[in-house]
Amino acid sequence: MSQPPLLHVQDLHVHFKIKPDRLLGQPATLRAVDGISFSLERGQSLGIVGESGCGKTSAALALVGLTKPTSGDILVNGMPMVADRRERKALAQQIQLVFQDPYSSLNPRMTVGDALRGPLLLHGLNTREDVDEAVGRLLTQVGLRPEHAARYPHEFSGGQRQRIGIARALALRPAILVGDEPVSALDVSVQAQILNLLLELQQTLGLSLVIISHNLAVIEHLCDKIVVMYLGRIVEQGSYADVTAAPRHPYTPALIAAAPGGERTGERVVLQGDLPSPLDPPPGCPFNPRCPRATDICRQEMPVLASHSPSHTVACHHA
Repeated sequence: MSQPPLLHVQDLHVHFKIKPDRLLGQPATLRAVDGISFSLERGQSLGIVGESGCGKTSAALALVGLTKPTSGDILVNGMPMVADRRERKALAQQIQLVFQDPYSSLNPRMTVGDALRGPLLLHGLNTREDVDEAVGRLLTQVGLRPEHAARYPHEFSGGQRQRIGIARALALRPAILVGDEPVSALDVSVQAQILNLLLELQQTLGLSLVIISHNLAVIEHLCDKIVVMYLGRIVEQGSYADVTAAPRHPYTPALIAAAPGGERTGERVVLQGDLPSPLDPPPGCPFNPRCPRATDICRQEMPVLASHSPSHTVACHHA
């Protein structure tokens, strides 16, 4: 009998109710994530890309249990994330989040050591007698020194703080690490160091990665699979090599061209207009107001994800 995927997301929706005010006049629903599905095997790395407002961070927060899905299934090792409290505590040891901003995600009044001891003691992974040794191992694992445990977050650089955030995510020995724009708040000179650290940790610990980014260069460095999101939906997904070598959705070439060095891959693609509001998505294909290929069917019918090869699916009427 074949093993289930390490992570399986099926028809995930994350909607937020917006209270009426003088501008809206009536309650509205913000469709941050509007029905996405994907899987991740052990040892794989998957990148979720798209413009700001496409729903990728809302998807990430749902994956780790920080946002409650409106509907759909999230299975980790075949177990649903929507489980009782005891089961959720066990699932927390399977999937952990590295936040975008390494400073605001750390308590400024808590030493680094205390920040790392908390999850170890809460989940009973270490006793009070050996927890300091475990903290030292975690700091060494991310390129810091055990004595750094006595310092406070403000005493570190941005890159060092992100290493601390990664150490905290590793404390529970998860199988999956979710990075929400893990290098976007860092100087360019430091970004490569953190990306290389994530690659090293993936190889040495056997981690699976889910990386959220608007930058395809980051995804290229870390990921073998890619999911392209637009206005809460997946418009293209597959292996990184297939999707970037022969993109079939008109949105994907614009993302490729916007990445550093992307202008060398072909004709410069510039999107016209802004991302529509998820409070009022356009009828038909959500990309149709900005799409150079749009026809009447695009304005009337929502395209479905269809396979164009065993490792490449696209949601486009003209793919």
